[in-house]
Amino acid sequence: MPFHRSTHRDHDAADLVRRKGDHTISVCLPARDEESTVGTIVETIRTDLMETVPLVDEIIVVDDHSSDDTAAVARKAGAEVVDARTTLPEATGPGKGQALWKSLHESSGDLVLWCDADIDHFGSHFVTGLAAPLLDHPEVSFVKGTYARPLVGGDGGGRVTELVARPILANLFPDLASIGQPLAGEYGGRRRLLERLPFVDDYGVDIALLIDVARTVGAEGIAEVDLGERHHRNRTLDELGPQATAVMRAALGRAGLETRADHPVVLKRPDREPLLLSQHELAPLIELPSYRRRSA
Repeated sequence: MPFHRSTHRDHDAADLVRRKGDHTISVCLPARDEESTVGTIVETIRTDLMETVPLVDEIIVVDDHSSDDTAAVARKAGAEVVDARTTLPEATGPGKGQALWKSLHESSGDLVLWCDADIDHFGSHFVTGLAAPLLDHPEVSFVKGTYARPLVGGDGGGRVTELVARPILANLFPDLASIGQPLAGEYGGRRRLLERLPFVDDYGVDIALLIDVARTVGAEGIAEVDLGERHHRNRTLDELGPQATAVMRAALGRAGLETRADHPVVLKRPDREPLLLSQHELAPLIELPSYRRRSA
């Protein structure tokens, strides 16, 4: 599949500002218990891409039911903070997909870029790398970040990607199997595309959006950008089991296989309490009256 490919080193922020034209850019971060990293990320984007050069128009952090000071830290660093508990009563629970959906609703840019809030050693090239293909190539509607994930603490990274996402794409969506990081949280697109797509409410959202975008705009509408290295904490197998289940269910559902997607699944593991997991689809925002009023 002939994706447009580039590297973050190809893009200078000041040059991007000159090519920005009438576009507006929102950077959104879903964050749950990320007080140790979210402030630095917000401050870096604000300093480098709002104050030094006027590339980014708004930074939005969706506080996804945090139990720590994520919201206060993000607000102090200069972000607009959205409380997931009180935004859009159509989706009341925690979940990455819900946070992304709410950030799209609350943001205003015609280009919307997402970054995870747990990145260490964050650089503004994450944002400029994602923005560049959307500014430079009118035919590109969606951009996905790729990167190297060095070993951290001897445990390694990308386990769900390599053991679940990539094999299931190779079997069911082979045209997407060459995507470097199908579960990357660093991606973005044109609002006119994103607002017309459903969002899975949990960790299946990343792979589901990738599949839906490919079906909607085809290869010529997707770009992949090498963002260098990405450092973040590695999650335990206890945390990765539910994530892997969500990824698999989202992909199977997109393949038309019967997974009873709206019916809870019980994840049973030795020496663990059974875990009840459910997955729901959030309607395309363009179908919500509240969103249409905001966009009018």
